Amino acid sequence: MKVFKFGGASVKDAESVKNIVRILEHEGYGNTLIVISAMGKMTNAFENIINAYYHKSDEVLATIEFVRNFHLDLIDNLFDNKNPSILLEVEHLFGQLSGFLASNKSSDYNFVYDQIVGFGELLSTKIVSYYLNEVGISNNWVDVREYIKTDASFRNATVNWEQTSKNIKTFNTNNLIITQGFLSSNNKQQTTTLGREGSDYSAAIFAHCLDAESVTIWKDVDGVLNADPRYFENTILLEQISYDEAIEMAFYGASVIHPKTLKPLENKNIPLFVRSFYNLNLKRTTVGKGSDLFPETPCFILKQHQILVSISALDFSFMVESNLSDIFKILHEYNLKVNVIQNSALSFSVCIEDKFNNFEQFLSKLKLNFKVNYTKNVSLFTIRHSTQTAINLIEKKGTVLLKQATKGTVQLVMQ
Repeated sequence: MKVFKFGGASVKDAESVKNIVRILEHEGYGNTLIVISAMGKMTNAFENIINAYYHKSDEVLATIEFVRNFHLDLIDNLFDNKNPSILLEVEHLFGQLSGFLASNKSSDYNFVYDQIVGFGELLSTKIVSYYLNEVGISNNWVDVREYIKTDASFRNATVNWEQTSKNIKTFNTNNLIITQGFLSSNNKQQTTTLGREGSDYSAAIFAHCLDAESVTIWKDVDGVLNADPRYFENTILLEQISYDEAIEMAFYGASVIHPKTLKPLENKNIPLFVRSFYNLNLKRTTVGKGSDLFPETPCFILKQHQILVSISALDFSFMVESNLSDIFKILHEYNLKVNVIQNSALSFSVCIEDKFNNFEQFLSKLKLNFKVNYTKNVSLFTIRHSTQTAINLIEKKGTVLLKQATKGTVQLVMQ
């Protein structure tokens, strides 16, 4: 069994969907499961629908129509002959979306988010499945929500591995399988999601439960690079990364591999390949057993839109365990992700990201017992396998607000 994952960039338009056929013909597709994300920037477009609906904006219908037209235009460009069946499937899904918007009584943003955003994956997989069948690549479309089961932590659900494994082992894997990334469901059959960029994790879950031979993530880059080419020049392809090193990179925010993806693969020694969907003969990155990093070179990870917070006691006392315990409880309460911490006698600094827009509430509660200073919209640079030359390169990019070094890793908060 092989597991392939295609992200939004690999299904962003009709030509990209046709390219999947080229990949499958080159690689073979017997005993294969394909996990597919929403098309192009459609997750962002569905988030616009969510925000318009949640905030009772007049733009709801316009945002839905934009998404609908995108998919209908893609279908028009993809299918040589009009295929009424796929058009009916698409209209049925938009009917389900409209039905939810009309009947929903919940004011929980995270619940609303998960019930709406997943239509992106449902649409993309229906379209790809129909197209592959039309060109002679027989496949079965399955709803991932019937297989991957989670708790009710909307937008960042925890997998029920026992139930999920039991469900997935019922698969008939003799035929090519097309399913959705990112999505899951709880025991009430409500849609949940595995966190942004969770499609990689979906692929790893299936691979783990099916004892797959490998997982391949198809991307618009040659493999895992030592830096994001959008922000760094002269990037280097990493040909080999160990599981431990990849988990470290993911922990620090490397965007190529989802943080939750690696552990299910490491548990069963399943290699992860990251390959270019443009050039199928290029070198790839292999994540698995072997050397920590080849070639060994500094790796740069950038996280933008961070908030640097400095916290001190109102009575000028030391920042000790009891104070820190209270602060971390509040951070947890408001789902603020901590990326760097630094402690001194009188102050505690933390670099955080506010994925759920809870910072102002966090700040109000923290100020009841602490003195707080903060700087928004800072950037966090992490250098793995750092050298002085690499550190100097980053320090030239702005003003260093916080610097922290451990063995082989340097983090700098910059403005």
